[in-house]
Formats: sequence, structure tokens, C-alpha cells
Amino acid sequence: MRGADQRSEGIFSYVRLEQRVPADHPLRAIRDLVDAALKELSRDFSRLYSREGRPSIPPERLLRALLLQAFYTVRSERQLMEQLDYNLLFRWFVGLSMDDAVWNPTVFCKNRDRLLDGDIAAKFFVAVLNLPQVRGLLSSEHFSVDGTLIEAWASMKSFVPKDAGDPPAGKDRGSRNAERDFHGEKRKNATHSSTTDPDARLFRKGAGKEAKLCHMGHLMTENRNGLIVDARLTEANGTAERATALDMIEDNARPGSTVGGDKNYDTADFVAGCRERGCTPHVSQNDTNRRSAIDARTTRHPGYRISTIKRKLIEEPFGWIKTVGGLRKTRHRGRGLVEWFFVFTAAAYNLVRIPKLLAATG
Repeated sequence: MRGADQRSEGIFSYVRLEQRVPADHPLRAIRDLVDAALKELSRDFSRLYSREGRPSIPPERLLRALLLQAFYTVRSERQLMEQLDYNLLFRWFVGLSMDDAVWNPTVFCKNRDRLLDGDIAAKFFVAVLNLPQVRGLLSSEHFSVDGTLIEAWASMKSFVPKDAGDPPAGKDRGSRNAERDFHGEKRKNATHSSTTDPDARLFRKGAGKEAKLCHMGHLMTENRNGLIVDARLTEANGTAERATALDMIEDNARPGSTVGGDKNYDTADFVAGCRERGCTPHVSQNDTNRRSAIDARTTRHPGYRISTIKRKLIEEPFGWIKTVGGLRKTRHRGRGLVEWFFVFTAAAYNLVRIPKLLAATG
């Protein structure tokens, strides 16, 4: 017979929250990794909090909630708190019970900002990579480097002269979003800056591309499984990619390693810097109207071709960080805060990949 469309609410629930999450749900394997990494950070958390006063939001729950924001592309902290209120899967992952009250979005953001002082994002990123089951997935000899632009949370209208002279010409100056006329105005980073995000820089990706206010993100991946081993964010300029890549090589690659890169890294300075550090530069040759910085002494080896193929794996984390992780255009201002979220989102990407790799390798 047809069932009646009636609403009846029970006062009690006899099903535990743990039972509502499927045994094969992907978040179960991810949470095991997250809990193991957070356990290693317990002392770092203790240094950030006073021994007196009222208990604040546990930092472990803060980080788990921020991971959910990256996993599920939640666009704001306010929407994240809304999801935590009624989404049982989110409550289980964060560690809230069925009856726990959800935090106010403003309180959540203020408690989150405390984690910036201890550089928790970078420590959490390293803690995930140092897990015993993860170390076996990483290559210690073959790496790739690349950079990308992270669009700043600032409009071109905020890019005004530094001398703070006369206000820019335009209509409706008193309105919140007044019109601006840039015709005939030469705007450069040397003479202009953004009033919204002073750390953002005007940068153009290539010839024929529009200039945007942005930051520059850098990744270093290992070539075995394409996991991120280093993530950094710097000022957007023409030399930041190569300079930051050399710093990452210095900190992560041992002598005898190979480092892959695209044509932008085919410069005499970068190739010489790699060799000074005992690494072999496996960068793609840029011989258009110029001479490449590497020759047949490098390209004749079979490993060079393998590196040029493996190097393309680094585009996958960039794509995930920008689309799923929500960092195509950052929602935060200031290089310190943007870098914190860039590194944390890179750790979230690794957490998505690691359970699949562990399952494939048994």
C-alpha cells in the first residue's frame, strides 16, 4: 500500500553518529591520517594557548573544519558553520556530537587566526609527510618545480598611486564602487600599490595577457606519485619562480637528485644554481630564438625524458588547489594569511591522494 506523507520527529535517536558514516567512506581513511598528524602537533598547540581562562575552540577541530572547507569547496566560514549545524558527516569528521552547538563564524575566524602565529599550516603539512605509512610513497631523488599566480582579493580600482595625491578621476566618487577611468594612466608596481591588499603585485602571465593583482604560489613535487613536498607563496615578479625553486631544492633535494621544470626554468642562473647544489636540472629546453642553458650532455640520458613526462604531474595539484581548494582567487588579504591557506590547501591535496596511493600499493 502507499505510505502516508507525514512528518514525525522523534525525541531520541538510537543510532550513533559513528554508525551513520559508511564504513568505506573516503573521509574515514583521511581522518585517520589527520588524527595521526595532529597528535604530533600537540606540543605546538599547547605553546599557543594560555593555561588560564575559558577553554577555546580546540585547534584540532579548527583544522579539521578547515580541511572540510577545502575538500568540499565551501566558499566561506559562515557557510561552513551552516553546514556543520546540519551535516552529520561534517560533524563526525570535525569531532562534534549530535547535540554540540556550532560556533559563531566570527569566533571561529578569530580562533583560526591564532594558528597563524605558530606557523601551524607548515607544521601540519610536514607532519602529514612524516607519517610512517606516507614516507614510503615519496621519492627522495627525483623532483619537479613550478609556480602559478594566485589572484589577490583586490580590484584594479584599488591600485592607486603611492604618493596619495589627488583622487583618481571618475564618476560617483562617493559611492562604494565608484567608476574609474584608467585611460592614458601608466600604472606600475614601483609607483602604485593596492589599498585593499598592499602585498599584491600587478603581474602579467605572458604576452597578450591582461595584468592582474596577484601573489605567486610555488610547489615542489616528488616524481614517484606526484605528492607535494614543499609549498610556498611569494611576491609576484619575474624572478620569483626560479629563486624560490632554488630555495626549495636547497631544503628538500639531496646531491645527485634530478629537478624537472618547464621552459621558464631554462636559464643560465637556475641551471648553475641546481648544479651548485649537486642536482641535475631536467628542465624543458627553450631554444626559440635563443640558446638553451642545457645541452646534449643532459638531454641524451633516458632519465631526462622520464623527468619531462613526470614533470607534468605537478599541474594536477595546481588545478586541484585552484578549483576544489578555492584558491584561483583568494578570499584573504595579506601575503602571510594567503600563504597560510596556500600551504594548508596543499596539505589537503596530499590527504586526498595518500589513501588512494596506500590502497593501490597494499
